[in-house]
Amino acid sequence: MAGSESSSKMRTKMAFIALLFALFSTGSCSSQVPLVMWSSEGYTLPQLVSPAAGHIISHVQLMAYLNSALGSAPHNMLLFLQDKMSKDDFTRYGGVFGNKQDSVFPNLEVNILLRSSSSPLVLPALSWLGASAVPSLLQEKLGVSPLSVDPDTLEHLRFNASENTLLVINLPYCSSAYLSCQDVLRNNDEVIGKVLSIMKAQSVPYTAIYTGLKPSRVIEEPSVIVQSSMSRSLLQAVVDEVKPPLMFNSTRGPCIMLWAQNLNVSFSDKEWIDLGPSTFASGGSVSTSGSFCNETNSQLVLDYGSSVSPYNPFRLIFSMSQRRYPVSARNWFTLDTVELVFNTLTATYNGSHRIYAPAEYSFHCQNVNNFRNALLVPRAQNATQWRILFTDFQIQGFSILNGTTDFSYASDCAGFFTPGIWMGLITSLLMLLILTYGLHMIMQLRSMDRFDDPKGPSISVPQSE
Repeated sequence: MAGSESSSKMRTKMAFIALLFALFSTGSCSSQVPLVMWSSEGYTLPQLVSPAAGHIISHVQLMAYLNSALGSAPHNMLLFLQDKMSKDDFTRYGGVFGNKQDSVFPNLEVNILLRSSSSPLVLPALSWLGASAVPSLLQEKLGVSPLSVDPDTLEHLRFNASENTLLVINLPYCSSAYLSCQDVLRNNDEVIGKVLSIMKAQSVPYTAIYTGLKPSRVIEEPSVIVQSSMSRSLLQAVVDEVKPPLMFNSTRGPCIMLWAQNLNVSFSDKEWIDLGPSTFASGGSVSTSGSFCNETNSQLVLDYGSSVSPYNPFRLIFSMSQRRYPVSARNWFTLDTVELVFNTLTATYNGSHRIYAPAEYSFHCQNVNNFRNALLVPRAQNATQWRILFTDFQIQGFSILNGTTDFSYASDCAGFFTPGIWMGLITSLLMLLILTYGLHMIMQLRSMDRFDDPKGPSISVPQSE
């Protein structure tokens, strides 16, 4: 029995360390707070793809997740709202550096990781605006007014499982001159433990959120005025406006995104035709009719009609698919083909061997072409008549969040062993060979083993030796 309790405590500690490591592993950015969300036993939160390192969750993304997590069933929501909070508070006072006995979050650790029926949601970097809007988001979603309570008044409340309830428990931060931050956070953890114990004693299912109103530590970014005063710039310089990516929306929401600085095509070494202005500029002549997407396949059809003279009608088609690869234990998507449909002919190029990325990522490459270090390989003879050059190309065909206007983390086409790396490796190997040869020659040196005795006869060394 003692061994079972010991192993359970060990699993709890390891899980909590993993949770705190998730908070600690993201890059430092300004104006952000962490958010932890968990549920009681018997209720499962939907899974969310872990955000990439340094990614800040926006107000829109948080609302999209709350819509999927809360659904239409009634909920008893507990919002533990701390005056200030940063992930540094967890890494500094959570005992993640071996001093587990000094952790100030024992109740948070036990209630989230030992009693919860599902994995908690951990958002290490939530935008400041998103955190301050959490009460209003919950109020809008649940359709009820928030009720500020404390543990003493909570004992006398009776909950109705068929109605929504939003309870807000306000927690202080290190503003007292008599208590240190460690003591304040420990007291807050005791309040959280007491509230959850009351909810468990009343057998009330709940969903809890622990976050802050604003960050406790803000890294200020250099202002534009300071940067401009410390650097030179050309007068009358015109900054090119970055056009938004092209997005195709299905009935389920956005599912395909495409962007490029230039989409250049040329037939039989004639003048280049840039399709970029017609594709990404507001009021462009391109149409996405014929595009579709589902769980395994996506196809983006760019129909330019008669705007690409004399190759009318002209269409550019990107076909993508995703599947699971057991070796990497994850889903990957590939750009299977790129098709140029001109007049009544079709030129098809295979890109699946070089253009691929994890399913939840986007693919980016500075230069995608079919004639030099080609990523697009012609499939038929007529495809060799065309030259394709996509500059600063980025595409994503799967795992696009609702409400987002940005690509996911990009998997770049740049190879690991660049020419510079190869030069460094070969030069290092050459220097190592020279050093090895020199050491070998030094080890072959032998000292004299015969010496003249001034009082005796001279040594006669035969020439044969």
